[in-house]
Amino acid sequence: MSLAVTLMVIRSAKTHGRFSLDHDLSGPQKFHSFAVPRVGGIGIVAGLACALPALWAMNPAAGRIAAGLLLCGLPAVGAGLVEDLTKRVSPRLRLLATALSAALTVWFLDAAITRTDIPGLDWVVGFGPGAALLTVFAVAGIANSVNIIDGFNGLASMCVVIMLASVAYVAFQVGDPVIGTLALAGIGAVLGFFVWNFPAGLIFLGDGGAYFLGFFVAELSILLLVRNPEVSPLFPLLVCVYPVFETLFSIYRRRFLRAVPPSMPDGIHLHSLIYRRVMRWAVGDKGAKALTRRNSMTSPYLWLLCMFSVIPATLFWDNSLLMAVFLALFGFTYVGLYWRIVRFKAPRWMHRPVSRPMPLQERDNRSA
Repeated sequence: MSLAVTLMVIRSAKTHGRFSLDHDLSGPQKFHSFAVPRVGGIGIVAGLACALPALWAMNPAAGRIAAGLLLCGLPAVGAGLVEDLTKRVSPRLRLLATALSAALTVWFLDAAITRTDIPGLDWVVGFGPGAALLTVFAVAGIANSVNIIDGFNGLASMCVVIMLASVAYVAFQVGDPVIGTLALAGIGAVLGFFVWNFPAGLIFLGDGGAYFLGFFVAELSILLLVRNPEVSPLFPLLVCVYPVFETLFSIYRRRFLRAVPPSMPDGIHLHSLIYRRVMRWAVGDKGAKALTRRNSMTSPYLWLLCMFSVIPATLFWDNSLLMAVFLALFGFTYVGLYWRIVRFKAPRWMHRPVSRPMPLQERDNRSA
């Protein structure tokens, strides 16, 4: 259903394009060459909503939790969609709406973080208000971080698929088919959007889609912890560490290195640098087809970075010590990769040879 609804949104763009199209092609975080709808979240939410009857029939518990997540997620997806259509909702209001969605899941689904395996923080979450506050902060932060990495065709959506696949695997490992089934349903809904977004970029997630997917991944991860004490509480953090670390590093970079407000957008995220400084094989051709290809070919580099944390999280889901080691390793890897690229010293394996046009004289000699 997500596939069909997303196609309908694309086909009907002339009708609603005045509101839904992203006409801004010049912003620091804009890398597309033509205006396309930025309301891909509609298809994803519609796909999950249409899957509710089947989920309920197969597993009533899964159906109830899915319905609860969709209802609780309405403030997050709603604020994002209003921004996508009006361009007038501030980042603070979107973040507050996502925090409200997280608070609703704490209240109605008991999806609260009550253990962390972090000294000191475990004492905080030992109290109801402390657990609720940390949960709201974590869910809102992860949702915002998914929105931060939503800059290229297929980047955020495939990263979410990778994360949900890990959640599904661990859920089935611990004998929790409810969370596993919900994660698989989420993967199906995201892939229905993905085929239209990558590589052609016919539609974007938009803020509504990005905030909702971040909320959905975070909540399923927390519910997995709540329902299965054997899962390490560091599992959700390691699964989502790529977008989370990207956000934290961006705040540090803007506030302390550039002395600008952390909320000010810029074009030097890691994915932006890979696009501008690694994908040099496409430099010189300003045609829409070449720019779209360059946009899409940026994403696989970040999918690999995402898997660098998701794979160990999937393998060592019950070992907090190893999780902490891999969290530190990811941080060192990210920072090292960023500073190499920003100094034009990207690793050789990331480069693709530049295809230069044949000189006119050489072409004349060959034709002769």
